[in-house]
Amino acid sequence: MKLVEIKHLNKSYTLSGKEKIPVLRDVNVSFESGEFVSILGESGSGKSTLMNIIGGMDSDYEGELIIQGQTLRSMNEKEVDAYRKNKIGFIFQSFNLIPHLTVLENVTIAMQMMAASEKERTKRALEILAEVGLQDHVKKRPNQLSGGQKQRVAIARALANDPDIILADEPTGALDQETSEQILEILNSIAKKGVLIITVTHSEKVAQFGSRIVSVDDGRIKDDHISRERYTAPRETKQKKGKSLSMAASFKMALRNMQLKGKRNALVAIGGSIGIISVLLMLALGNGVTGYMNDEINESINPLLVDVVKETESVEENGPPQPQMGGDPFTSEEIDQISEIEKIDRVELVTTVNGKATIVSNDENHELSSLGTVTDSISEDAIETGTLPSQDEVLLTASYAESISSEDTYESLVGETIQLFVNEMDDNNQPVTVERDLVVSGIYTQDNAGPIAGAGAFVSYSTLEAAYSDQNLTLEPTQINAYAANQDDVEGIKEDVEEAGFVSSPVSAMLDQVTLYLDMATWVLAGIAGISLLVSGIMILVVLYISVVERTREIGILRAIGARKKDIRRIFFTESALLGLVSGVVAVTGAYLISIGLNIFLADAFDVELIQLTPQYMLFGIGISTLISVIAGVLPSSKAAKLDPMESLRYE
Repeated sequence: MKLVEIKHLNKSYTLSGKEKIPVLRDVNVSFESGEFVSILGESGSGKSTLMNIIGGMDSDYEGELIIQGQTLRSMNEKEVDAYRKNKIGFIFQSFNLIPHLTVLENVTIAMQMMAASEKERTKRALEILAEVGLQDHVKKRPNQLSGGQKQRVAIARALANDPDIILADEPTGALDQETSEQILEILNSIAKKGVLIITVTHSEKVAQFGSRIVSVDDGRIKDDHISRERYTAPRETKQKKGKSLSMAASFKMALRNMQLKGKRNALVAIGGSIGIISVLLMLALGNGVTGYMNDEINESINPLLVDVVKETESVEENGPPQPQMGGDPFTSEEIDQISEIEKIDRVELVTTVNGKATIVSNDENHELSSLGTVTDSISEDAIETGTLPSQDEVLLTASYAESISSEDTYESLVGETIQLFVNEMDDNNQPVTVERDLVVSGIYTQDNAGPIAGAGAFVSYSTLEAAYSDQNLTLEPTQINAYAANQDDVEGIKEDVEEAGFVSSPVSAMLDQVTLYLDMATWVLAGIAGISLLVSGIMILVVLYISVVERTREIGILRAIGARKKDIRRIFFTESALLGLVSGVVAVTGAYLISIGLNIFLADAFDVELIQLTPQYMLFGIGISTLISVIAGVLPSSKAAKLDPMESLRYE
């Protein structure tokens, strides 16, 4: 079986319009292993086109190309890539080495898509480089080598995957005579091992070096001359396991390219980080403000509290009844019903007497607009002097104490006895006066704090209940404070309260609403700041497009040695992800340092730190930066993957 068979091969190029220029005309030829074939012809005769078709770089032709009994046209794209990777080794006149890789890396890159460990790849590459006489130059880069040494590296790369066919396009065209002979001797030694060597040349002298000369003129085979027998050394057929370019290899190549353009990529990362920094600071500010407000609220309102009231309806003059919160008292049965709700630790009865109370101090009557009962929300820290009231004691607010004090300072009221009078109606709708002697236990500084805003005095619920009982009246609470044992149970208790037909006080709902508005404002500000993310995404898109242009020839080299489109796409995807990752890390670091500076200023000026940059926000910043970069890399990576290998290799 012939190694390569070409039957009735025709190839034309279409110029502007529909005009077709034939390049190959009815070519029929075959090659066997161990041959050193020279395809001889002038420039434009079609010899390079024939080589590209044999190498699987050009599929736009008519006729048949048969490789070991299988037509190349019957192979899918994946199989053609595997064919170039496993069976073909390319050697180019212009060497086509990747300039930023070392000699060793230029050879091992061809083995990145083979199922071999890094240690095995390095060992194989060193052996081949020793064969071509470059064992002392493995760490050098291409610009440190002579022309002959560069061509030896190209030969070593072509041999890396132990191909069956070596295709050499003018392998001595850029070399002097002595070096040319050395390169031809190396190729001849490779043919002795049973490899098919096909060189393309316009030099009669170079062509004579091979075992067979195929002369091409105007796209036709003019002559096919065998000068000596092919080498018949048996060639061991190895089962080669190929694979896609690994993530580690993609990462390494992307990282190397980023280092190559280090200054540019550093500027891109810094530019991209500005938007992320803005978003992170807005989120951190919103988080800090929300936390600060919640802390301030929780200082006056117990987070375990569920304040329960009854919903009543008030009749509107020109409309349907409107729900009102509070006002109607709870019955003893309703108190028991609420107390028995699961997960409630204890309940606190609350009521307020509005517009019916009078206090007598030093034989003077003083109207008390509102008298409330003490709850846990009244903090001892806010008591200016004295203590919280116990049985038959009263706590006065500072403003009310000042209004009834005849002394220069209202603190003198603490310890004095005053009389409380409340005008009520009994069950027979007859007026009754509730009265009680009370001792002033302390002065409360927060006038608007407590269960009812504006209350001037507070007594314990049991004190007011006893006073009412003395007049055969029943004191009924207008609010019940239910306390959960655990903060996680609060929402469940609220749901149970609503199912029982009651409602939670609008205070907690208002607090939830304030928190919601703060969150909305935070995300709106973060969204506005995030506009800069769009700019950074466009910037990364442009940079990656430039990178594709700069690395066009490198892409062609990778495709020639068997890299698939998805391998090329993966390299650029990895590069874009790395750019985003670096940008995210720079952003998080910048935001963290700025937050420290701002918090120092806020602490000095307002005694509060409002920039709360959490680890979750930091991870969000890195994640969104990476995501934006990957999205920006979609188009450039697709463009890179779609580049024509032959056009890429010719790119200057």
